[in-house]
Amino acid sequence: MRSPRILAFASLLLGLFGSMNVCEAASAPGPLRPADPLSQSAVEHYYNLDHDAAIQDFEKIAARHPNDAFALNHLLSAILVRELYRMGAINTGEYTNDSFIGNAHRPADPAQKEHIKQLVQQAEKIEDAELARNPNDVDMLYARGVTRAQFALYTALIERAWFSALRNAVGARHDHERVLELDPKYTDAKLVVGAHNYVMGNLPLAVKIAVALVGLSGDKEKGLQYLNDAYHANGETSVDAGVVLMVFLRREHRYSEALQITGALGPRFPRNYLLPLEEANLLRLSGKTDEAEEQYRRVWQNGREGKYNLHYEIAAIGLGDLLRSEKKYQSAAAAYEMVGEVTDADPELLQKANLGAGEMYDQLQKRDLALKKYEAVVAANSGNAAADKARNRMKEAYRE
Repeated sequence: MRSPRILAFASLLLGLFGSMNVCEAASAPGPLRPADPLSQSAVEHYYNLDHDAAIQDFEKIAARHPNDAFALNHLLSAILVRELYRMGAINTGEYTNDSFIGNAHRPADPAQKEHIKQLVQQAEKIEDAELARNPNDVDMLYARGVTRAQFALYTALIERAWFSALRNAVGARHDHERVLELDPKYTDAKLVVGAHNYVMGNLPLAVKIAVALVGLSGDKEKGLQYLNDAYHANGETSVDAGVVLMVFLRREHRYSEALQITGALGPRFPRNYLLPLEEANLLRLSGKTDEAEEQYRRVWQNGREGKYNLHYEIAAIGLGDLLRSEKKYQSAAAAYEMVGEVTDADPELLQKANLGAGEMYDQLQKRDLALKKYEAVVAANSGNAAADKARNRMKEAYRE
């Protein structure tokens, strides 16, 4: 991976779960910004992954507060993340490795691209005008940093312009570092600064030396501490910081600490399947396979009962992978087959499930069933890696 992609990684993580950097946590005290009767419901919709409802609320708020950069950033975040989910540009099942920032599976909507860029321009116009009058306006510095972080996410995952993403990501960090210089108690700014510190603190030595030449540095432990501070401050970025911290703790194999975060945040957003799903993933990584299996099944059942928004069927794939690792091939095949029961299942997830089921049938020496599954994989999309793998399996039976 080229260094611009590595250095943009922190901003991309913020977009995965917590790109609402200026939205106050659902249970945080004090007024939301801007003060509007719809702000609370908008935030609830957003964190429960009900993007359409969140956007409707944020559009009304922005219309009532047209010169408020915070209102524009809220709307920008919701529209951007909805489009990224629609494109399949964020693979929530693999966000702990580089593959989650791979190529999108569907093209961006040109109208949405223009809308996103328009909102960025509107927000920056307000922010820059206020900062021209008062360069030390911490609220505007903070808001501009959020806008830049969102544009970094856009340019990286939609435009695939990594140097532009890097420029905006670094700009976001500098804005929020300046906020902390002016007001060390402005803990919300520690989210972006902490994420960047952690990522750059993990760079290979050669890349660290290169980025040091342009004035950038990183400290992994400082990054984790900043994120921990923002998470526990119960302020505007509490939820976002908690989720990013959870991701980094998983990468550090500090599973018990990450589980504490999922246990605290999950119940607050009952229609968000990602948090309980991550709890299952962490239990599995912790070696608590029985508890992990129970949690995967719980997420699946809740999804079947209509309790979640978006594609909860990924829980069946997680369950299948777990059972497969325990060599329970018949049960693993049954878990993968469950994805096909979901109306409007994500095509990529269904393809992955069919491939997994086919491999399990090969393990069970049920070649006819395996071939049917491989044929379904190729029929769904003949031009991707899953299809290539399925064609290989059709030539030679899979064996672990």
